[in-house]
Amino acid sequence: MNSSCLFYAFWTLAVLLTRCLHGQTEECKTGMYPPKGSTFKGNVPWYAISLDEDPVHRWDTVVKDRKYELVAMIQVIKELANSLVPSGKLVALVDNVLPLMLDTLPYPFNKEILGISLASGVPVGEMILFNIFYEVFSVCTSVVAEDANGNLYHGRNLDFGLLMGWNHKNHSWTLTEKLKPLTVNIDFKRNNITVFKSTNFAGYVGILTGIRPNLFTLTMNERFNIDGGYVGILEWIIGKRDGMWMGFLTRTVLENATSYEDAKKQLSLTKLLAPAYFILGGNQTGQGCVITRTRINALDVWEIELKLGRWYVLETNYDHWEKPFFLDDRRTPAMKCMNKTTQANISPKTIYDVLSTRPVLNKLTTYTTLMEVSTGNLESYLRDCPDPCSPW
Repeated sequence: MNSSCLFYAFWTLAVLLTRCLHGQTEECKTGMYPPKGSTFKGNVPWYAISLDEDPVHRWDTVVKDRKYELVAMIQVIKELANSLVPSGKLVALVDNVLPLMLDTLPYPFNKEILGISLASGVPVGEMILFNIFYEVFSVCTSVVAEDANGNLYHGRNLDFGLLMGWNHKNHSWTLTEKLKPLTVNIDFKRNNITVFKSTNFAGYVGILTGIRPNLFTLTMNERFNIDGGYVGILEWIIGKRDGMWMGFLTRTVLENATSYEDAKKQLSLTKLLAPAYFILGGNQTGQGCVITRTRINALDVWEIELKLGRWYVLETNYDHWEKPFFLDDRRTPAMKCMNKTTQANISPKTIYDVLSTRPVLNKLTTYTTLMEVSTGNLESYLRDCPDPCSPW
C-alpha cells in the first residue's frame, strides 16, 4: 500500500473513531413495528429452492434475478483488493489459485458455487472468495428470548462491511450498501415440503440466519480471536482439511438436525475453520443458548435459565463473561432495552424495537430478521441508519 493510501486509511479510521467516541446511543425505541420510517429500507423477497434439484442449478432463479447486483458486488470486492495490492496481483491470485479449491469443498456446496459461477458469469475463484468473506469478518447482534407463556423468539441484526470502503458522501460502508440488494429469503424444500428457511445473500451458499420450523432457530456471529478464520482457510488451502466451514455447518445442521439438543451437540463438537458464536433457540421452555466456539470445541454454552431470572441470551461479538471492546459496545444498550421491555412484554415486535435502537442498529446493519419457532415464521427487513448513527 503506498503512502497516500496509507494516509487515507488512517484518516478515515480517525474520522470514524471520532464519530464513535462522540456516541450515538439513544433511548430504547418503541413502536417501530411494523417496520416503517427512515430506518426501514425495504422488504426482503422470497425464493424457493428444491433440495431435490441438481445442485449446479438450484440457485439459477435467484442468480438470474440478482445477477446485476451480484456482479456489482464482486466488482467492489475486486476494487478493494486492488487498492490493497496494486497491479491486480491479488485478483489474479484469486482467479488462478482459488478455483483449485473448488473440488476440495464439501458436496453439495462445491457444485452450488460452480452453478452460481456459470449462471452469473462471475469466475469461479471470485465466487469462492465471495463465499469465504462471511467466514472471517462480520459483526452482529443476536438474541433468543422466552416470554411469560414459554414461547421462544429469535432476532438478529446482520452487520457486515467494517473497514471495507467508507463512502464519505453518503456516510455509509460501501460493502454494506452493496449487500442490501443481494439479501433474499430462501424456503428450502424437499418433496415440495419446507425443510428450513433462511435469510441469505444471493451467491452465498452457507447460512448465517435460519429456522427449522417447529424445531429450532439458529444464527451465527463472528468471534474475534487470534486463532481466527484466516488461519483455518490457509490450513485448508495447504491441505489440512479436518475443520468445517461455519456457514456450511449451520446449513447442514438446519437441514439434518432432528431436535434442539441434536443441533446443540453438532454445533458444539464439530471442528471449525474459525471460532464463532452459535446462537440457538429451541421449541420448549429454557431452550435458548449461546455456544462460544474455539476452532476445536465449545468453550462455553450459556443458556436461558428462568430460575436465575435469565429469560433471554444476547450475543454481539465478545465473550459474554468479558466486557466488550469500549469502541464497540452494542451489548450494553441492547440488554438495557431487553430489560426495560421485560419478559411480560417480549415479542417479535418488541425485539424489533431493541434491534432498531442505536448503536444496536448502526451503519453496518444490512438486515434484521425475526423468527418464531412455534409458527415457523421468518421475516426479514432491510435496514438503514440515518445520521446521527454509529459507524458500527
